[in-house]
Amino acid sequence: MRDALTQRTAWWPTTSACSVSALPTASPRECRAPRESGRTTERGRSCRNCRARQEGNGGLILRRILRRAVRFSTEVLRAPPGFLGSLVPVVVEILGAAYPELQKNSAQIANLVSEDEVAFLASLQRGRRIIDRTLKQLGPSDLFPAEVAWSLSLSGHLGLPLDLVELMLEEKGVQLDSAGLEQLAQEEAQHRAQQAEPVQEQRLRLDVHALGELQRQGVPPTDDSPKYSYSLQPSGGYEFGPCEAQVLQLYTEDGSAVASVGAGQRCGLLLDRTNFYAEQGGQASDRGYLVRAGQQDVLFPVSRAEVCGGFILHEAVAPECLQVGEQVQLHLDKAWRLGCMEKHTATHLLNWALRQTLGPGTEQRGSHLNPERLRFDVATQVPLTPEQLRTVEGTVQEAVGQNEPVYMEEVPLALTAHIPGLCSLDEVYPDPVRVVSVGVSVAQALEPASQAALYTSMELCCGTHLLRTGAVGDLVIIGERQLAKGTTRLLAVTGEQAQQAREVGQSLAQEVEAASERLSRGSQDLVEAHRLSKDVGRLTKAVDTAVMPQWQRRELQTTLKALQRHANTAIRKLEVGQAVEKSQELLQRHSKGPLIVDTVSTESLSVLVKVVRQLCKQAPSTSVLLLSPQGAGNVLCACQVAQGATPAFTAEAWALAVCSHMGGKAWGSRVVAQGTGSTADLEAALKTARTYALNQI
Repeated sequence: MRDALTQRTAWWPTTSACSVSALPTASPRECRAPRESGRTTERGRSCRNCRARQEGNGGLILRRILRRAVRFSTEVLRAPPGFLGSLVPVVVEILGAAYPELQKNSAQIANLVSEDEVAFLASLQRGRRIIDRTLKQLGPSDLFPAEVAWSLSLSGHLGLPLDLVELMLEEKGVQLDSAGLEQLAQEEAQHRAQQAEPVQEQRLRLDVHALGELQRQGVPPTDDSPKYSYSLQPSGGYEFGPCEAQVLQLYTEDGSAVASVGAGQRCGLLLDRTNFYAEQGGQASDRGYLVRAGQQDVLFPVSRAEVCGGFILHEAVAPECLQVGEQVQLHLDKAWRLGCMEKHTATHLLNWALRQTLGPGTEQRGSHLNPERLRFDVATQVPLTPEQLRTVEGTVQEAVGQNEPVYMEEVPLALTAHIPGLCSLDEVYPDPVRVVSVGVSVAQALEPASQAALYTSMELCCGTHLLRTGAVGDLVIIGERQLAKGTTRLLAVTGEQAQQAREVGQSLAQEVEAASERLSRGSQDLVEAHRLSKDVGRLTKAVDTAVMPQWQRRELQTTLKALQRHANTAIRKLEVGQAVEKSQELLQRHSKGPLIVDTVSTESLSVLVKVVRQLCKQAPSTSVLLLSPQGAGNVLCACQVAQGATPAFTAEAWALAVCSHMGGKAWGSRVVAQGTGSTADLEAALKTARTYALNQI
């Protein structure tokens, strides 16, 4: 049974802010399929992931249509707020017979449309003020800055689609800096392509001297309790509480404390309180922006927050001067936070599923997560089998399908020692400590003789989590490798990414099955056999690099290895049969003698070598050199010297003499050699071969 949030994802976005993961950050001309592998597959196969992603972007398209409608209704029709939501009953009346789900969910649809309309109207008004303010600073022929458009966009902070921003600028006769915007999109795409491992960057930090100065001044640690201030609404969306703070200190990039920072300066902000989650416990930092209190049209983008000795340092870029003592309002990138919450809850479920599958003694060795994917390191004596990986996924899916509540509560650290089955890492925890439990309240787990924690996920954790498991949607383990002896690293995705991974896996499985059927029918044609072998090779590469279930990848890899062996065996048999046939024809044309130099038609160098070997097998006292003309004047060469040939007569030297004459190269041994060249005069090449051999015999 899925919760309302999970149900709505089939036809509408889950939050009022557009999900960053759904945004196509690369340019429209760029295929984004095999990002994780760092390689590009051939045309036709490289877009499989793109097709799956495009099919799963219905929510994004609907949201863009709705937001265009919001702007049109308010700015052109001058309709009052809530106008679009009031149209839902009319749509249901017209289309309800064809789409019964509209009638069934009409109230929910109306609420969601109204919620998104209200949220977007606020963003639209703020975005319009920022655009107008920026335009006043531009010259008549200046382009609209890409950085400002990006900060307004779905991949930035405010939630305005880039095409809508461009339309608003066109209406004012202003051109957007498209080249700069594409560069920003490429940088974002590169950043998102590196999510498997946390990127080590130069970050602003407070050193011991800065921390000592703060303590000397009596500055209290940052109050970050507002990061836990969020709730699940009846509609299924999450509401994040507001947060206002005061700037206590500003730092330059080199860590120097300053009273103010100027426009365009990268800086660190120390606030008295924050709702940003600072990176810790394996969870990526929040990002978003802040504005001055009373000045909503100047955004200070915040790229990350870090814990430094109990203080939370926010890394930002100041578009204008900012001074110590000013009041600011903090705004989370909600889609980013929700992605982290989804992945963190999924990480706990994955940990629990691994212990259920591999045994209660299974230990976590580390983890890292962000909205794109999660990484989990687990102690294992042997690599997980495909069946174990599949079982782990199934266990997580069951918990997600039950849409269980997630409980979070701070309790005295000493009490947690009495909870059987509680999962914790070998590290120092604060007191009191935060306990995260799925399906069982923390109070129930703390009851004397309670065994509840043995049958669910319960961990000590400071991270942010979903309030119900259903929003995870799905989990797929897409990668697995051995870090060191006894430690396995798993990579996993959730939600729509997981569904797309399953679609890709199913598509590849069907292609492998089709290839298997083609091979089972056999082939008497060597060209077709080679084509089948190449198809198996391409499938192998696709399976190796695709984002798909790891258990299925391992199974398909095993199948493809067997198919490749089968294909290679079939090719060898056909080549041997063809070689026997052609060698018989050549023996009939040449009388017995010490030398055979001739041409023969073959599809490959492998067949040509086999023909030479067959001739020498049937006529051991004969030395053989054969040329096989190919297209565009290319020529294949293969030779073998007789068993009783003089030591000075070697196959390698013979082939080199002939191929050098054709401007090519040769390689081999004293007995057998091969090579390639290019010539339009085969008779001259054959004459060179005969002359060289006769001089050596």
